[in-house]
Amino acid sequence: MAHDGQVKITRLGHAAILLETDRTRVLIDPGAFCADDVFALSGLDAIIVTHQHPDHLDVERGTALVAANPDAVCLCDPETADLVDFGTWTINRDGLETRVGDVVIRGVGSRHAVIVPQMPRVANVGVLIEAEGTSYFQPGDTYEYVPEGVDVLAVPLGAPWTKVSETVEFVQQVAPRIVLPIHDLTISELAYPMYWERVIELGGAGEARLLGQRESTRVP
Repeated sequence: MAHDGQVKITRLGHAAILLETDRTRVLIDPGAFCADDVFALSGLDAIIVTHQHPDHLDVERGTALVAANPDAVCLCDPETADLVDFGTWTINRDGLETRVGDVVIRGVGSRHAVIVPQMPRVANVGVLIEAEGTSYFQPGDTYEYVPEGVDVLAVPLGAPWTKVSETVEFVQQVAPRIVLPIHDLTISELAYPMYWERVIELGGAGEARLLGQRESTRVP
């Protein structure tokens, strides 16, 4: 848990984030790139899924995760709610606010980024989380929606729909105090600086924190 009014942010692989305050634990996007121990977590107050793609929700292992956290609020976009057949999921939408413990979760946006025009855009609802006076934004798979007042931005760094210039522009538009990378297991170690260094050099964030797949940081 975080202490002294800080928020603890832990990466758990690719797009999965565990956000903790003294009172509340929120897990976001437990997908196929996560190790098995992520799906054995307990004591969660909320489980959030931004969209249906398997790198954001591993349906097979997610069943055990939800069963291990029977009191957790489970939030997801409307299309994912129609697809999952385990647990009780609450639909998250753009602008909808949900309070869990000392955390307020607000839905941001509605559609996934375009991968190729021939593919339909699935639903995608990012989350702006207010905790301990800090606002944390995780957009899911899109750069389209830019909320105001973001302290910490978890920026998707690499995917079939991303482009480095658009990543940099998105960070510039959000203008966070701190930026950290997520959605990056599609990038090789050798190529990683080609993406992350551009965010550092050109994104304009106050601070850039490079977290490994199992690393944590604390934000006052």
